Amino acid sequence: MSEKTQERIQSIVDGNDVVLFMKGVPAQPQCGFSAAVVQVLNGFGVKYDAVNVLADPYVREGIKAFSNWPTIPQLYVKGEFIGGCDIVREMAASGELTQLFVDKGVEKVTA
Repeated sequence: MSEKTQERIQSIVDGNDVVLFMKGVPAQPQCGFSAAVVQVLNGFGVKYDAVNVLADPYVREGIKAFSNWPTIPQLYVKGEFIGGCDIVREMAASGELTQLFVDKGVEKVTA
């Protein structure tokens, strides 16, 4: 991964409390795993930003090296890599994700 891509990904992660690197966009996920994580995040009502890795091949490959995680989607909360689809679903089911959002002070979407 180039230094420019590394810096770009770091800037995205640092600039958002919750960011999901995914295939597609939240309104139109392009894979089932991305759709599942979007559904979890929407269910929690937290504010999050999404990065469509399909729109940028450098980010698509770079995010895998950045996190040392081979698959997409990837969720970051307050700069911390949380994991992919299975981990996010397991954390949601166990209550760990709720606690993480509370501990990290993640904002809910206001109606």
